[in-house]
Amino acid sequence: MSRQTLLINDLAGYGKVALSAMIPVLSHMGHHLYNLPTALVSNTLDYGKFDILETTDYMKNTLSVWGELGFSFDAISTGFIVSAEQTRLVADYCKEQNKKGTKIFVDPVMGDEGHLYNGVTEQTIAYMRELVAVADVIVPNYTEAVYLADMPYQENGMIKEEANQLVQKLREIGAKSVVVTSAKVEGTDAVIGYDCVTNQNFMLPFTIVPVRFPGTGDIFSAVLMGKVLAGNSLMNSTQKAMDAVKEMIVKNQDNADKFKGIPVETCFDVLDEK
Repeated sequence: MSRQTLLINDLAGYGKVALSAMIPVLSHMGHHLYNLPTALVSNTLDYGKFDILETTDYMKNTLSVWGELGFSFDAISTGFIVSAEQTRLVADYCKEQNKKGTKIFVDPVMGDEGHLYNGVTEQTIAYMRELVAVADVIVPNYTEAVYLADMPYQENGMIKEEANQLVQKLREIGAKSVVVTSAKVEGTDAVIGYDCVTNQNFMLPFTIVPVRFPGTGDIFSAVLMGKVLAGNSLMNSTQKAMDAVKEMIVKNQDNADKFKGIPVETCFDVLDEK
């Protein structure tokens, strides 16, 4: 069954990240895709020089028009949000849609490797918690998870009790199901989480492929969302997303310009295997 799915994320003119990566993946998985760009970005940030146009006024006007036209969606996925004002706008819209039965998937893009991105403030984190509170599934990385949960960042990783506590604190904010990427638990790189359907915590170990592409988190979120909406369990969907991203990285690891991200249209065979 095809889903009416709205993606709220940024759009890069050059490079496969955010909307440019998620739209082809979810389209291939059979979804009807709609989008609300939070910003237009000239190219992936890895090039070191870029231009960015934030679209807050456009977003406000678009949501108003969509409301008048009575548009609705089966699922909404949120990614990069430029400011605290945009975060509040998206949180309010997702709350309203969630009451009508729309499934909300939130990737709370705020930072990585222990640090917040430039421009992310305490106010942004507070609004992001409001967005997390209405989410059916949240997919933060470890850095974002500890900021949301107000826990310390552990440079050398967590023990199992800390990992469980982190997931529990995110649930207490209001997230129904939780998937935390880039975690390290007792020396093992892993994705940890909680599935509200089965009422179970899980930990899925992985081996890091030492090649960096921008946009892999967006591909992960897209595959996970697609699999969950197709009726797979959260743990199974997470594992399939992990496997898909790893295979795509390995398949493209010799690409000359990795700053472009992964050319997902050449990787549909990987999605078909999953």
